[in-house]
Amino acid sequence: MGEVTVSEVVSERNGLEWIRASDSSEEHCIEVAAGEGDLIHIRYSDDPDTVVTTTAAKWRAFVLGVRNDEFDHFVEGAAPPRTEG
Repeated sequence: MGEVTVSEVVSERNGLEWIRASDSSEEHCIEVAAGEGDLIHIRYSDDPDTVVTTTAAKWRAFVLGVRNDEFDHFVEGAAPPRTEG
């Protein structure tokens, strides 16, 4: 999986700076914002009023899972998960 970098702050809402990945060429995508304490907020750009909130620790675990191909089985045609060997 290629490196994903943050390209821009897409908006400020409720004091949060929402960002999207630089490889998001479409207008419709997921945006993420860091909140107070260790809270991470996630929303879909087409529905900015619906926000899912999680902790930084859970967000890190999710990102590591994505990087390790643990969710590829949800994507048709994705490569099978890597095995340690």
